[in-house]
Amino acid sequence: MQELNIFDRKISIDHPPFVIAEMSSNHNHSLDRSLEIVEAAAKAGVHALKLQTYTADTMTLDINEGEFYIDDPNSLWHGNSLYQLYQQAYTPWAWHKPIFDCCRELGIIGLSTPFDATAVDFLESLDVPCYKIASFENTDLPLIRKVASTGKPMIISTGMATIAELDETVRTAREAGCKNLVLLKCTSTYPATPEDTNLLTIPHLRELFCVQVGLSDHTMGIGVAVASVALGATVIEKHFTLSRADGGVDSAFSMEPEEMQQLVIESERAWQSLGRIQYGSTVAEKESLKFRRSLYISQDMKIGDVFTPNNLRIVRPGFGLAPKYYTEILGKAIQRNVKKGTPVSWELF
Repeated sequence: MQELNIFDRKISIDHPPFVIAEMSSNHNHSLDRSLEIVEAAAKAGVHALKLQTYTADTMTLDINEGEFYIDDPNSLWHGNSLYQLYQQAYTPWAWHKPIFDCCRELGIIGLSTPFDATAVDFLESLDVPCYKIASFENTDLPLIRKVASTGKPMIISTGMATIAELDETVRTAREAGCKNLVLLKCTSTYPATPEDTNLLTIPHLRELFCVQVGLSDHTMGIGVAVASVALGATVIEKHFTLSRADGGVDSAFSMEPEEMQQLVIESERAWQSLGRIQYGSTVAEKESLKFRRSLYISQDMKIGDVFTPNNLRIVRPGFGLAPKYYTEILGKAIQRNVKKGTPVSWELF
């Protein structure tokens, strides 16, 4: 499996998970707040911070009825037209440079999700090192082709896509020049539930497409994301805000700074625990071998005494013969005087 390298951050199963904090619309229309989010993300230990690059006009039509109106009472965005939603949520393009500059100053990577060709051209003018494709755009093959033609690494969320659609997406990206590709298992509901996350798809995706695979996670908490590491996730993306109480289009399913810090710590611990296939004692366990059970003399014995359950016990520590020899030794005569507490060895027979 190919290892990716984005600004000296390596992405592979041989390195800790690459954690991306998704700012999305959590800036709440304040550049100062945007920069505070960058600072909080860097302090939490993430490797990258991601924006979304669009305007309401590049996303949809300014229509306030029919299929352009969000009428689902269960939606976080009920009562808005799509156009109104994107007007609330978009990040002004003039903010991208100061946000990316802040990322560089704090040692994390700034990247973005473009939603049309004009966004790609704009992001290229800022020399972003990597592109993310959102789940809702993973079948937009002209966009995939445009991004892939930059030759930069692509991270594509797989939400809702069938295997056939993903095959078309991956082939399009590769044919257009993308050599470094990551697929993110994603459930496109907000928030998502653990029951709908289906993490077992992660190794299947890796085998199908021979790419690095991660998780774009909309569940609450860190449990699902940490579990994904055990299945080989090398990238984790989570929405991020300073405080859910501050509100905002995506705040309800976004992580707060302390939670993000815990995600970074626990996902690395999960990665460390993978190790390799291992049986027998590790180097760290060598000293613990003495606490195994073994055969010991449990009563004083004289030459010629016969071993019985009364004078032969299986106890700790482990300096005597292994317990598997217990029945073999019962009935044998001892060849010298021994005291209670003597470990049994073949020299006694």
